[in-house]
Amino acid sequence: MSHTIRDREKLLQRVRRIRGQVEGVERALEEEKEPFHILQTVAACRGALNGLMAEIIEGHVRLHVLDEKQTPSPQQAEAVEELMEIIHAFLR
Repeated sequence: MSHTIRDREKLLQRVRRIRGQVEGVERALEEEKEPFHILQTVAACRGALNGLMAEIIEGHVRLHVLDEKQTPSPQQAEAVEELMEIIHAFLR
């Protein structure tokens, strides 16, 4: 079973929150808000999208890269944790 299927509702909730944030950007533009406010809202959207992307990647790695039928070796577990740290750092 795919991570995205297993956590479908949780991911959809995140997407709906992101949609609300993007609608906030649209409203800010329509209302001619200050550029700082618009950029702050865009940055929040970007952070939310990056968080969603990281969650999907992490789920995929844990479910499909590691053998889900076996407990990972200490080296495998450490490698996955390092990979996830790199991905999270890249997406900041």
